[in-house]
Amino acid sequence: MSDHPSRRTPVAGRARKRAIREQAARSGVSYSVAARQLESVGLASGETLATHGRTIYPTGGDPYRQGLVDRRERRSFGERLADTRRAATLPEGRAAHLVERFPPGRGPAGTGVGRLYHGEGRQDLLAMLYLVVAAESPGLLPEVGDVAWIAELGEETAVDTACADVDREARRLLDRTSTRLWSAIEEALAVVEAGVDGQLRQAAVRQGALLRAMMTPRLQHGDEPYVPGLPTTGVRQILDALLIVADDGHAPGTRVRRVAGADDARPATIVGARWGSAGPPMGYVVWPDGATASVPVPPDGLIVLAGQESQAR
Repeated sequence: MSDHPSRRTPVAGRARKRAIREQAARSGVSYSVAARQLESVGLASGETLATHGRTIYPTGGDPYRQGLVDRRERRSFGERLADTRRAATLPEGRAAHLVERFPPGRGPAGTGVGRLYHGEGRQDLLAMLYLVVAAESPGLLPEVGDVAWIAELGEETAVDTACADVDREARRLLDRTSTRLWSAIEEALAVVEAGVDGQLRQAAVRQGALLRAMMTPRLQHGDEPYVPGLPTTGVRQILDALLIVADDGHAPGTRVRRVAGADDARPATIVGARWGSAGPPMGYVVWPDGATASVPVPPDGLIVLAGQESQAR
């Protein structure tokens, strides 16, 4: 064994150098100037600016969720192939795939974040969103034969690429108010049910029955009727994480802090992302530890804490 110390750069050091190079390329400045820029925001060892990098399955918040993610990563090729075939089947197969792929969890204890990727009826709402896209923007749907062929590769990210436009449009629908979204779903189900595509038509019939069940008032304590509403927050977080797989960014559940000099220096948790027509998130919605509400923050205002990304993909 050699007595000479290893010359390999530690992982944190390599990450810092990569961040400096990327900052230099983005800003059009020299390496040394970029290093000073990163130092000015208070970047510690292992931390990265939220303007680059990717966190799909954040670690540390929920061991049970992490166990589900790890177990899914150990699937056999046959299981992966069956799942990609399901993921390629719009609307209901893809909806089921995504709900399983991004399971519910909780924010870290004591942060006040609560449940993430959660809500009764997530799979049904996802299927309904895809039917709205089919009614409002049918040109965004992938060709059935093409996506079915791609699914035979057994790679879910290849199917993601084929479905990228419809996935992003489904996420955009969730930026509508609840009233507008309810109306859009009802109108879309009627349109698709009267259409010529047999698979979509059958799905619209099933989802129409489920929507009517969702809209039927239930009795809560005190015999007061209420309508539970749509699980928009959990579905929004699922689609946020999905879009980040291809376009980079940081999924809900990622632990962050504000850059040096920000008014609120508390650690925080990303609970949502804001998207444009293409590319990575334009901004994030974060929940500061112990806060009573979330706040919007641009990517360059956030630092991702060290050790956030799970080894599972």
